[in-house]
Amino acid sequence: MTNIVKFFYTSLLAVLLCLPAKAQQANNAFQANLYNQEYDVFLNINFADMIESIPGHELYGPLPGYLGKTTSSFYWLILSAEQDKETATLQMVNDYGSEDLTATLTQTSDSTFVLTQGKGSIIKLPYEKKWQKLPKSLEFKKRR
Repeated sequence: MTNIVKFFYTSLLAVLLCLPAKAQQANNAFQANLYNQEYDVFLNINFADMIESIPGHELYGPLPGYLGKTTSSFYWLILSAEQDKETATLQMVNDYGSEDLTATLTQTSDSTFVLTQGKGSIIKLPYEKKWQKLPKSLEFKKRR
């Protein structure tokens, strides 16, 4: 075989080997911007590649995601996320580091997720100069 033919087959093989990894990354359900309108809270997640920095909290470095309120810069940071196909177990801490909890994030449909608080503190966020506790189970929709 000539060098050009060898190069062609080698390149083709390399492209074919990369396709499954790219397809898997594109189908990652836990890479989304989620929103709950009732409590005006959002959940920014990217468990596969990590979020490079959280606005105003760059000190923490790359993390799997964070939960916040659109009217506040106070966040609950996701320190780790162990996922299977439709569920992820999250270790979360508030950005002061004073409260933490374990939660689960479950995908119930293509665009709907449910965050369920487990052991630990209750998620509280600033709201009208007070702390607003979020319910133990909260539904989020993907932002389009």
